[in-house]
Amino acid sequence: MYIFKAAVVGAGTMGGEIAQVITFSGLPVVLKDIDQKMLDAGMAKARSIYQNRVDKGKMSASDMESKLDLITPTLTYDEFEDVDIVIEAVPEKMGIKQAVLKELEGVCPEQTIFASNTSALSISEMGAATGKPHKMIGMHFFNPASVMKLVEIIPGLDTDQETIDDVVMFAESLRKLPVVVQECPGFLVNRLLMPYLNEATKALGEGAATATNIDQAIVEWGMPMGPFTLMDMLGLDVCAHVGEHLYSEYGERMSPAPLFTKLVEAGRLGQKSGAGFYDYPGGESEAVKEMIDALQTSGEVSTGTTFSVERLMYPLINEAALCVQENIASLSDIDMSMVAGTGMTYGGERVGPLVIADKIGLDTVLQGLQELEKELGFRFRPARPLKLRVQAGHLGEKTGKGFHEHA
Repeated sequence: MYIFKAAVVGAGTMGGEIAQVITFSGLPVVLKDIDQKMLDAGMAKARSIYQNRVDKGKMSASDMESKLDLITPTLTYDEFEDVDIVIEAVPEKMGIKQAVLKELEGVCPEQTIFASNTSALSISEMGAATGKPHKMIGMHFFNPASVMKLVEIIPGLDTDQETIDDVVMFAESLRKLPVVVQECPGFLVNRLLMPYLNEATKALGEGAATATNIDQAIVEWGMPMGPFTLMDMLGLDVCAHVGEHLYSEYGERMSPAPLFTKLVEAGRLGQKSGAGFYDYPGGESEAVKEMIDALQTSGEVSTGTTFSVERLMYPLINEAALCVQENIASLSDIDMSMVAGTGMTYGGERVGPLVIADKIGLDTVLQGLQELEKELGFRFRPARPLKLRVQAGHLGEKTGKGFHEHA
């Protein structure tokens, strides 16, 4: 099915970003919310993205207005009678999403695809709230959607192949890189990032290193920004919501760091609130240092642990290996998703975690995880695909075969 008209429900920052992405490809889009202020904010976000292009000489002011004219802002469902796809970008609460989907079912044509921009919630559960779960799919854009190329496409248990194919083609028409991911909590990129972000926060809370030192070490290793800069940018409340969901699903290896909880309770939500792991402006925060001291004094966290880049990166690689075991995505798509979704590099190359493991040596990664497990606990237990390859002598680049084959 070719998509001629789209709709976005939820006109927050992400809704405005997605609407802009759709109109940039030349398609009309209906942008709906129940709050006029939110609707105005979504339109302002779309306009600001286009205005930035005008300011840089990448498009004319008249072209900008033509693109913005493709957006129909509305507080009702009156414009939904002929939409081919609806992308919901409402708050990350299953009840709200299911209620919206039921409303959409009453106003959209039978053939309309329902896509959710959720970052972690179950697509199958959403589909079960509708009478057409075969038309329900996840379409997870990354923030900011106007810049990030990756879109995770997540079929539910009942999603049919035609819907998957249509949404992949639609994402490609938006100049995005779609990756089909089997449904699991956190999908792919967020699932891989969470052990890494948690471990960074645990290391900080335990006094293993400062936030600045950890961020600098990770940037030198190859990530475009450190974990604390990233979390402050994303919003600690958003990270906390995803983290709690993944902990409830995966257990101990996703256990949230106590410091993270303290920051959110204190209203330090990152750049948007003027304070997170860092003060904005100001950098390292005395308030955060006091929280760390209090956690250590109370015995809520260990002390005397050490920081290494491997302590953060090996759990990420290990989670990628678990995704291999569960057939969440192909090996190449796992790597490509982390490159496109996070800007991951290693040794100056844009490569993902499985390629990086091959470069380091799977035996080296396995030994490192085993040592970390002895020192810090179960969350570092090596994944079966990693151990199996080492047992078979598939050690990575040095043997010509690891997760990938090498010439």
